[in-house]
Amino acid sequence: VKLDNKLKNRQFKKESTDKKHRKEQKKLRAAIKDAVLKTPLPLERYKKRPEEEEFVESLPMDMMEEDDLEQIKAMAQKASFLTRDLSSSGPVHAKKRKGEQQGPESYEKMPRKMQLTEEKEVIHLLPIKDKIRGLIPQSMEKPGACLCCWYVSTEDEAMPGPALTPQEQLTLRTQKLTNRKLRIASLGSDILSDPTTNIKKLKELRAMLMETDPYVAVTVRKLVMVSLMEVFKDIVPSYRIRPLTETEKASKVKKETQQLREFEEGLVSQYKFYLENLEQTVKDWKQKKRKRSEAVSLQSYRGLAEVAIRCICELLVALPHFNFHNNIIVTVVPLMNDPVKRVSDMCCEAVKKLLKQDKQGHASLGTVKVISGLVKSRNYDVRPEVLLCLRIKEVEVKKDTDDTAPKKKFMNYKDKKKNLSRMQRKWKKAEEKLEKELLEAEASESKDKKLKLHTETLNIVFLIYFRILKKAQKSILLPSVLEGLAKFAHLINLEFFDDLLNVLQHLIQSGDLTYRESLHCIQTAFNILSGQGDVLNIDPLNFYSHLYKTLLKLNAGASNDDISIVLRCLDVMLTKRRKQVTLQRALAFVKRLSTLSLHTLPNATVGILASNRTLMHTFPKCDILLDNEAQGSGVFLPELDEPEYCNPQNTALWELHTLKRHYHPVVRRFATHLCAGAPSEGSGALIVQLTFPFHNNSTCS
Repeated sequence: VKLDNKLKNRQFKKESTDKKHRKEQKKLRAAIKDAVLKTPLPLERYKKRPEEEEFVESLPMDMMEEDDLEQIKAMAQKASFLTRDLSSSGPVHAKKRKGEQQGPESYEKMPRKMQLTEEKEVIHLLPIKDKIRGLIPQSMEKPGACLCCWYVSTEDEAMPGPALTPQEQLTLRTQKLTNRKLRIASLGSDILSDPTTNIKKLKELRAMLMETDPYVAVTVRKLVMVSLMEVFKDIVPSYRIRPLTETEKASKVKKETQQLREFEEGLVSQYKFYLENLEQTVKDWKQKKRKRSEAVSLQSYRGLAEVAIRCICELLVALPHFNFHNNIIVTVVPLMNDPVKRVSDMCCEAVKKLLKQDKQGHASLGTVKVISGLVKSRNYDVRPEVLLCLRIKEVEVKKDTDDTAPKKKFMNYKDKKKNLSRMQRKWKKAEEKLEKELLEAEASESKDKKLKLHTETLNIVFLIYFRILKKAQKSILLPSVLEGLAKFAHLINLEFFDDLLNVLQHLIQSGDLTYRESLHCIQTAFNILSGQGDVLNIDPLNFYSHLYKTLLKLNAGASNDDISIVLRCLDVMLTKRRKQVTLQRALAFVKRLSTLSLHTLPNATVGILASNRTLMHTFPKCDILLDNEAQGSGVFLPELDEPEYCNPQNTALWELHTLKRHYHPVVRRFATHLCAGAPSEGSGALIVQLTFPFHNNSTCS
């Protein structure tokens, strides 16, 4: 039936088209026939009207010279085709011969002066139909047009007026600013109330970014920037808008679909223009450009640029899924290295938030790529905060699978038997089986995609770190690189371990590192060896010796910020590698830590004593240091920097008796507990648990 209807419609359209064509051909033939039959009318002779003769006679001829009078008459005869005498004068536009050289007349050299007529704005009304004249068009002058013209002319001409007092200027500025605020609020509320219908008002609101009134230009532009940012955050959909193809544009759709398309197209275009305005504001501030309007002074551009950067950062965090997000990243990342600390901190904080809340990994990958290009293009001369922002989380497979797979409740056997028939139960069982398979496939695909994105992101992060270790070892970025490697060392590929350990050992032996940087080197090396590197047959004796030698650099004369890194290093070096650590090495570190606890602040002393307690539980034979009568071969050498050969078994922990008289009550209690042999059960353990309920044997920090 549909095919028959389509065929009939085609035939009907073809017949109507042919009928129209035949009518047009008929009219054309009739017009040609009428034109052939009509005879041309003869030309009318031009005769002077009596009024013209009277006017010429009334001219004051006595005040004119004869040459001028003849020239005026000749010009009057040649003025046009209607006014000249056809019987006496020759053709006006006769072709000039090649031999003749006629110079221009004197009046042709004179410039023409056209009378300027003011164009009036006109409103076209409905036409009137008359029996004789047919349709008569109607129009009227637009009301208020004269007022606008007067306003523009007075602005352009800058008519001098009375000078305003400061109080009057302040009142005028307040009034103008109030009007602008009301206009911004009205447009914003209209857009938010019905974005699909009022999408064109976004253009009006964005046009206020070009405010030229010097009294309120800076304030109005800032208000419009922030207002547009909040409007876009509210009306932007939760999906990315793609451009329509030519086929989609040509196809016919419903009215609602067409309205949605227009809304999306207008939203994307206005969002793009808004981002371009913000970026141009920042560029003008950087390049110190003065605009033609001069509504904003150069001193005010910094405030405008800071507001624009804040808006860009907010959009970076709030709309990571929407269009032009990569363009925002390209704008924000170079500003992380800006010399103005406020701007740099603002951008670094936005990037940290973005990386922290990014669950899929697309935004993190794009950001890390741009940071890598920035570091390389600036020849590694960037602020350390740029690299400190790179805090990529490790993907937890189980958690991601649970989060990705939606929780759907299926009917149990009792519900099926109660509510469904036998055939319906059969169909329901097959349907649930298919849904479970689809959910598993979807979760697996999402998990694999996320793992791939995170792997690629970490590869770029390690590429940045390795470049700096290889080419810029004296750069200010080295502490950030070592700190990042200490965090992500367990994720590094096994084939890089040997080269990386050699580089870290070379850095420590060079002596160019600070104490904190050397601690990060040690932590990185042992994180590598504690993870996949435990299969490598490497004895990191140099790292043990360096930490043992530099432990005494900690003191109460400076802040103990590095004590947490020291305790983490001790945990990964001694506790987690207990099978590879000799008893001599463990005894030497326990003795050195007890000596260190005498000249540190109370919080650091408590952490060191907790670490000693963990080591005494991990290596039970360390209790010989609590016995004064124990003797061994050799003499204890505290000044020796090698923990293996300093004979620590020949000394005792006399420092604990000194700490029992410490001014801090917690230190006294902990020292008493260690003197008792650090029992894990009984009254001594109960004292430690009441004092440190968070402490256990598995951690030393």
